[in-house]
Amino acid sequence: MVFKRSNREIEMISKSCQIVADTIEMLTEYVVPGVSLIDLDNKAEEYIVSRGARPAFKGYMGFPSTLCISIDDAVVHGIPHGHLHLEEGQIVGIDCGAELNGFYGDHAKTFAVGNISDEKTKLMQITKESLHKGIEQAKPGNYTGDIGHAVQTHAESNGFSVVRELVGHGIGENLHEEPQIPNYGKPKQGYKLHAGMCIAIEPMINLGSKDIFTAKDGWTILTADGLVSAHFEHTIAIKEDGPHILSKVNRNG
Repeated sequence: MVFKRSNREIEMISKSCQIVADTIEMLTEYVVPGVSLIDLDNKAEEYIVSRGARPAFKGYMGFPSTLCISIDDAVVHGIPHGHLHLEEGQIVGIDCGAELNGFYGDHAKTFAVGNISDEKTKLMQITKESLHKGIEQAKPGNYTGDIGHAVQTHAESNGFSVVRELVGHGIGENLHEEPQIPNYGKPKQGYKLHAGMCIAIEPMINLGSKDIFTAKDGWTILTADGLVSAHFEHTIAIKEDGPHILSKVNRNG
């Protein structure tokens, strides 16, 4: 079922999104070589709780942590184990969710750890640009295929590949709702978008092949060829005048 949210419901979702955006912003200064992934996870959980919210990922379908922290060839869903530390030259995707008063927010960003290669820099930039090109298409009367086509076209025209098996999603009173928002597709196909929808758009773009597999931990998704991947995500509300990003720092940062 696809929900049409009232202005009040969108405001509730927005509050959860603000907490998530602020959490990731807070973590920025700690994403440095040598930091323990569990330290990042603990800081995020403490911050979310301090804002009166609950970490949305922790316990979700058995996931053990507050954050998904995915390094280099990990696409998404990386578990922040205590023995893992960030290293110079890596890129790391941090995905965070929060629930406040029954409504959810979801946001992800890929960071550079120290100095990174030019190809990693370009991958991150194109992935972020792909996200915003997808967001531009999230307006009443368009379709989920318009979003996916915009993401796919920008990523592939720059020599990168788009993960197919993992998609964006509706969000509201559940972390994952209908409809699915693929990062590939054809214009004017898929679900027709309407005002009041809240969705999370989240391109996962690979340096090499689009093929992926699940690690032995049952959670971490890795690229099949071992090349790096980047991930950016925003939760947005579709209003009559177009998309409104809810997961921005101060909603304009």
